[in-house]
Amino acid sequence: MTSDQAETRHAAPQGWAPRNPTALLVLADGTVIQGFGLGADGAADGEVCFNTAMTGYEEILTDPSYAGQIVTFTFPHIGNVGTNEEDIETVNMAASSGVRGCVAQAPITDPSNFRATKHFDAWLKARGIVGICGLDTRALTALIREKGMPNAVIAHAPDGVFDLPALKRRAAAIPSMDGLDLVPGVTASQSYGWDETSWTLDTGYGRQDKPVRKVVAIDYGVKRNILRLLADAGCSVTVVPATTSADDILAMKPDGVFLSNGPGDPAATGAYSVPVIRRLLDEKVPTFGICLGHQMMALAVGAKTKKMRQGHHGANHPVMDYTTGKVEIVSMNHGFAVDVDTLPANAKETHRSLFDGSNCGIALTDRPAFSVQHHPEASPGPQDSHYLFTRFVELMDAAKG
Repeated sequence: MTSDQAETRHAAPQGWAPRNPTALLVLADGTVIQGFGLGADGAADGEVCFNTAMTGYEEILTDPSYAGQIVTFTFPHIGNVGTNEEDIETVNMAASSGVRGCVAQAPITDPSNFRATKHFDAWLKARGIVGICGLDTRALTALIREKGMPNAVIAHAPDGVFDLPALKRRAAAIPSMDGLDLVPGVTASQSYGWDETSWTLDTGYGRQDKPVRKVVAIDYGVKRNILRLLADAGCSVTVVPATTSADDILAMKPDGVFLSNGPGDPAATGAYSVPVIRRLLDEKVPTFGICLGHQMMALAVGAKTKKMRQGHHGANHPVMDYTTGKVEIVSMNHGFAVDVDTLPANAKETHRSLFDGSNCGIALTDRPAFSVQHHPEASPGPQDSHYLFTRFVELMDAAKG
């Protein structure tokens, strides 16, 4: 341990400084948080967020929407049910996992679950994810809530030797998430078909062999379970890269178009995606957007998006659906939001967060299109919002009729 480390270990709240640390979380403001290393050796940059979900850490860490971020889990016991090959959410296995790092409170225990095939620590190593444990995640969460999501370097060195000045310089130089287009790192490199349906105990995943609708899914970082629920709904799904032109999509003669979730600043990705979405809307193709897809649909009709201070990341968020008058508990993962005050007259708000009042859904009054900010496919999380896939099917059927 360097003398510089010794001088900075008490700069953080009491309880953040373990003896003989083998991992550091170095914030952009110079704060150094010490802990014990997990997963891959080395260092990685990212924006630090916190996730309040109590289950589904494997799905969270393979969600492409977390590209460029270091995930802090507020639930203390992460890794206790191990990992398996069925709960991975990223489709593009050739791309990086997206997430830059993992922060947990307690050390990883041996897995205790009949579905486990690999220890969580070994799984992190295999995916190249740097992790840290043994720190006060409550204090870190409070810091994020108070000051916003900081940039940081997460570093793991089994021998406990770090070049702290270099890590501080690296952390200070990390660019803001504002203006970053991270979709190229997670989107598909070429089009492909999808027919896998949802998982069930004992039988695993099924296949949709009798589709009655054709959907084109634009991949900004799509999750597997979204595609499965589209297949469940009787859809033949063709996934296309984020840069696919409107002409190419229309040439496929889809019954509907899906705009997927994804990472980064929607305004940056919108530089090439918004003109495509605007053309599809003008052609009155039934369209359904989720997360980043929701934000870019709003941009396509003239609204604006804004960076959130702490974002929404978890599986316990209450959202009001104004179309039904019901409150649903949803899974969320986003650091940007649609500015509801900028919505045009033809875009009505359909969903709103009951935590902070931010926009969580819109529907267009003059075109067959709607979108939501949350993740209705869950994985992980509650399934209150699965009805939205039925709503999309009804929209397509009405257009065909």
